[in-house]
Amino acid sequence: MNDSEQTPNFWTRLKRSPRRTMSGLANGWSIARVKLRNRIRKWRRVQIDYVVLPIGGPLPERAAPRRGFIGRRLPFPAAAESMQQLNMRLQRIADADNVKGVVFIFRGFQAGLATIQNFRQSLLRLSEAGKETVVYTPFLDLRHYYAATAADRIIVPPGAQFDVLGLHAEVIFLKDALQEVGVKMEVVQISPYKTALDMVQHSEMTPEYREQLDWLLDEQFDMITAGLATGRSKSQAEMKSLINEAPYFAQSALEKGLIDDVAYEDQLATLLADTRSRGSNDADDVKKDDKSAEAGNTKDHNEAIGGTPRAIMRTWPQARKALLEKHTKLTRRIVGVISLEGLIVMGPSRRSPIDLPIPFVGGATAGEQTLVGLLRQAEKLDSMAALILHVDSGGGSALASEIIARQIQRINEKKPVLVYMGNVAASGGYYVSAQSTHIMSQQATMTGSIGVITARSDSHALFEKVKVNRISLSRGKRATLYSDQKPMTAEERQIFSDGIRHIYGDFKNVVARGRNLPFEELDPICEGRVWTGRQAQEHKLVDSHGDFVDAVGKAASLAGLEVDDHSQVKVVNLYSKKDGYVLPQPFEAANELSRFLSMEWIKELNGRPLMLMPFSLNMK
Repeated sequence: MNDSEQTPNFWTRLKRSPRRTMSGLANGWSIARVKLRNRIRKWRRVQIDYVVLPIGGPLPERAAPRRGFIGRRLPFPAAAESMQQLNMRLQRIADADNVKGVVFIFRGFQAGLATIQNFRQSLLRLSEAGKETVVYTPFLDLRHYYAATAADRIIVPPGAQFDVLGLHAEVIFLKDALQEVGVKMEVVQISPYKTALDMVQHSEMTPEYREQLDWLLDEQFDMITAGLATGRSKSQAEMKSLINEAPYFAQSALEKGLIDDVAYEDQLATLLADTRSRGSNDADDVKKDDKSAEAGNTKDHNEAIGGTPRAIMRTWPQARKALLEKHTKLTRRIVGVISLEGLIVMGPSRRSPIDLPIPFVGGATAGEQTLVGLLRQAEKLDSMAALILHVDSGGGSALASEIIARQIQRINEKKPVLVYMGNVAASGGYYVSAQSTHIMSQQATMTGSIGVITARSDSHALFEKVKVNRISLSRGKRATLYSDQKPMTAEERQIFSDGIRHIYGDFKNVVARGRNLPFEELDPICEGRVWTGRQAQEHKLVDSHGDFVDAVGKAASLAGLEVDDHSQVKVVNLYSKKDGYVLPQPFEAANELSRFLSMEWIKELNGRPLMLMPFSLNMK
């Protein structure tokens, strides 16, 4: 064997792969630090019975980007706690051998049904890791009870009332009211199932609208009652019967097996004490263990009083430094995450620090400029093995959706793109998802609505009512195509109709290619119809169900990243840090340019055709 064939020595390997060597050294030092911290905690006999986690609000999927210097000093509300932050904490608790379980204190959810399913899955995952899950909730409506039934134990205060009464949907129609003030909305839609503007187009609910609401309510009620029944070890029929006889006071709910205990929050430490292993003479041991926790050495409400054993309970800030740790090595290549949330629009994304409850004004907007720039930056990341596109949008501009989808298609041809759907990923939200490698949703995600709609207002009667004389001059036969000064002519209606049919054809082509479905068989599952995630999977519009943890595992698998008990995927949220223009990467297919140029008619319509989800359903 000559010198060139010999195994390289240490210094040769160091010279050839300094990054790998330094990574190995850093990993070894990290393992040593974890072992040292665990030894100290075991020596100090750090033991916690329950970590207490207050939980509520909208529970967004991903953590918001850190506010800038000025934003941190303005009196804006604190950012809502995300499922990302919650799952990181629950993973730490699941890995810790010195913690018995978690007590969740419900503070009032404003989350959608799919988000509640994510929360339930996090609780079930924690239970599978051998930890006890307890929910203390003063709220017993459908939303909170559905979340609570994934726990091992439900505790409520004496004054709570079981108000799980079912699902209710209410729709308001404004056509007649608008006409009273002199405004008429003229709507052109791809089919009666594309009902996004029915509230201004009709005075009453159409048969198609009612049919769609019926199948969605049936689906949601079936999913919810099945989950409640499983969580409380009852049959689904029995649970439905109990709901039909509600409401119940707390004691009655306890007798019917709907909850486990009735107590005030200050009684939890006594109620949750493990009396099987701690008798009344063990108060000194409780004190000793309690003082040994790194959360602090002062006497507090968890100490035994009068010989009564009390569980050792700690908040997360107190507990996190006391938890025994499990070292895991992060993969060298990352899984990137980009969120597309809110109304899809042309221009930059916008997110108000205060969410205003005003349609098209409140909430976030997903701007095509911001999303495309961010996707182009992600495309250049050599370290990114896969991309998760988190979509929570009911759609918006047809043009903006098409431009964003184009960039996703480009990335997907180089590395896998997994779309993870939140509460809603419909219409334009589905358009941007269709050409990914894999689509994952929750069973209750609202998706589909594959269709197009547009409208033009006619306000000439309004101006006549208020005695305003409006005179306009124009050049060009169709210069007033978008004007609201007159009713829509038959020729103009045909122009709008031709436009949305053209866009609808492109939409179906995107779905047919991305989902490998026959184009001619798409209409029965398209034409604006909205589906739950469970129905969408039956129609092959969705590949699988799961929460974001499942999405990360699937993305890693698609990218060929090796993940086991000793290694985890490094997940990185990608945010736009600047609004500057990012050049697109060269693309080889010459016919793509001609295809783009053939879309000039979209520019003429100025993005006015919309791909909007018809409605939303909320648990009351």
